[in-house]
Amino acid sequence: MHRLRRRYAHLLLSLLAIALLSACSGAKKNSELELILYSYESTIRWGDFAGAWEMVDPEYREKHPLTATDWERFKQVRVAGYRSGGPTVIEEGKIGQVVEVEVINVHTQTPRTIMDRQVWQWDPEAKRWWLKTGLPDITRR
Repeated sequence: MHRLRRRYAHLLLSLLAIALLSACSGAKKNSELELILYSYESTIRWGDFAGAWEMVDPEYREKHPLTATDWERFKQVRVAGYRSGGPTVIEEGKIGQVVEVEVINVHTQTPRTIMDRQVWQWDPEAKRWWLKTGLPDITRR
């Protein structure tokens, strides 16, 4: 029962944050945020790290390219869960959210949870949101 209440509280907080975002910015920006957050969550849940990499800010990708070893590490885990605390407004056109990503090592079947602190920023030229913080660091303990 406590878990259900917590889930509803997270949902309510997410809806309130989205309502606040729509009050502070245009409806297009808000609907794009909902779409990108949902798309990113789905992409990560399915373990499509290459697809998620395309949602990362191009400047970040250029400065922090993933190596062949990084891509091999992503192949060694399966995503078992993705729980977001919901978006929080940092400033106009920038939101943050903390996400718990549960991964299971495919070789040892050892589960672990990674805290992924995300920052998303609106790009008015591209008219889209970009993840400014990169993919979850699956090497963190």
